[in-house]
Amino acid sequence: MNIHEYQAKAVLREFGVPVPRGIAAFSVEEAVKAAQELASPVTVVKAQIHAGGRGKAGGVKVVKSVEAVETEAKRLLGSTLVTHQTGPRGKEVHRLYVEEGSAIEKEFYLSALVDRATGRISFVVSTEGGMDIEHVAAETPEKIVSLSVDPATGIMPHHGRRVAQALGLSGDLAKQAGALVTKLYGAFVAKDMTMLEINPLVVTKDGKLICLDAKIAFEGNALYRHPDVVALRDLTEEDEKEIEASKHELSYVALDGNIGCMVNGAGLAMATMDIIKLYGEEPANFLDVGGGASKERVTEAFKIITADPKVKGILINIFGGIMKCDVLAEGVIAAVKEVGLSVPLVVRLEGTNVDQGKAIIAGSGLDVVSADDLDDAAQKIVKAVRGNA
Repeated sequence: MNIHEYQAKAVLREFGVPVPRGIAAFSVEEAVKAAQELASPVTVVKAQIHAGGRGKAGGVKVVKSVEAVETEAKRLLGSTLVTHQTGPRGKEVHRLYVEEGSAIEKEFYLSALVDRATGRISFVVSTEGGMDIEHVAAETPEKIVSLSVDPATGIMPHHGRRVAQALGLSGDLAKQAGALVTKLYGAFVAKDMTMLEINPLVVTKDGKLICLDAKIAFEGNALYRHPDVVALRDLTEEDEKEIEASKHELSYVALDGNIGCMVNGAGLAMATMDIIKLYGEEPANFLDVGGGASKERVTEAFKIITADPKVKGILINIFGGIMKCDVLAEGVIAAVKEVGLSVPLVVRLEGTNVDQGKAIIAGSGLDVVSADDLDDAAQKIVKAVRGNA
């Protein structure tokens, strides 16, 4: 789960992390009031969307008067920002963050994330703050330093010293870096984060280390422990189909392709998406109905797929283990009868009760193509989609 910058800074502030003063605004009037309250000679007006690259898209403006804040608020609220992370459709701006300006001396990059390879929390730091870390990694990888934290010991003083050394900080700034790393690690663990990115982390002209921007992602499976974090969820930033899927315990991610996929098991779902791409088309979604899906859940999954206007064909790929093929077949038939079928549908079944499942589909009278294996299914749905284009 992702949250907005102003929310991320509020979370970090709870742990004593230094961030600039700022106030969220949902209207032009609130933005003006926030600027007046901050009374800063320099004010930054920031569009709040769940995507990076806001500055390059005109979503971050530095101004020097309350009148200018009002002008930028009118421009941004209700506008659509298109960045390298939003895709061509962009995201509409519903919230602003009005923040006091900072006199910047230097900019750095700092993040913490869960390193799946080591099973540890790792810090990634670079002197190239304010830039896309992917670009830095591609062009100047030697400027990126990574260090992991042993969960048995937790954060230690040497981690802070290593970060300070990597950023070229000494004296009081090195002490500030050590304290900052300790606080960020504490916040990361306490709130079950999966990613915490500070870009840029800045040194101000008066020698203070401040988190000028903040991006946080939380572990979805741990949200039950954090009702305060759940309360920060902004549904307007999420895909409607993904929201609906979460209500039915479906693992769904919307993609940009034209072949809808319904699969049981994340690994099988990934393989299904890969083979669709192998034969020259793109998956429209990742959808894992789970090992023990019911007829009702399958029906809801089918509704979500067919609600996507980009979908020109559907591939159902089920290996019946806990989930029996006949249950899947009944769910598909029920869904097709309820919502209709206007695009080609290819079904590949294997496993428990596979013969019963195939018999149910064959006897349904519906225009459904049966496949013998995954390769056969992928070729058939790709051919059907191209013939239907």
